[in-house]
Amino acid sequence: MEGMTRSEVDKAENKDFALGGKPMRPRDAATLILLDRSGSEVKVLIGRRHRSHAFMPGRFVFPGGRTDPHDSRVPTATPLLPEEEMRIVGKGTRASAARARAIALSAIRETYEEAGLLIGRAMAFRTTRPGWQGFVEHGVTPELDRLRFIARAITPPGRVRRYDTRFLAAWRDDVAVELPEGGPTNELEELCWLSIEDAKKAEIPAITRTVLDELKTRLDGDPDLKPGHPVPFYRMLRNRFTRDLV
Repeated sequence: MEGMTRSEVDKAENKDFALGGKPMRPRDAATLILLDRSGSEVKVLIGRRHRSHAFMPGRFVFPGGRTDPHDSRVPTATPLLPEEEMRIVGKGTRASAARARAIALSAIRETYEEAGLLIGRAMAFRTTRPGWQGFVEHGVTPELDRLRFIARAITPPGRVRRYDTRFLAAWRDDVAVELPEGGPTNELEELCWLSIEDAKKAEIPAITRTVLDELKTRLDGDPDLKPGHPVPFYRMLRNRFTRDLV
């Protein structure tokens, strides 16, 4: 998508977003790319969004959603690694460490709610925050040092909803509990583990395909996803969809 004009991006994404609406600032969002390296090739977890949704209806996506700032208050077994935290909030910005923590924890919470996968350490956990009671019930305390920052993308203008999305990754080995019935919400259906190439052939949004390409390149040169790696940042600037490294 790099270098495409706004009209070209609109055409490429016309099935992914409801166009129109008044100008708005994008809201923080978090997405988690779970990676399974148990076989001969790495697989990613994706699920289909319901076709009634205004945002990416019927598309296969990674678990994720809008960031809840209150998630920053949820206790964790380990913090974000400093080199990951710095890039998540944006180097040289006034964004706080609490914002990075909220983004990371929202990705973990959404993965539980949508896929029934609890990432963290098996140990007693207490919080009264909504959305986290499954971690309390199953005795899982979230761990943030497992997460790796993979990409960032801001939804172009002209959509009824806009998000500033951070794509984070974790290994399936980091999942402490897998609920056989899936997550408690109905946000995603048809959950499946696919190789990166097979996932790119699924009915996915254009930006998801772009991030999968970035992920494949990253894994080829950095199979263990070492922390502090520069990541691509996609956004619309001066009528062009640009890619910078942050």
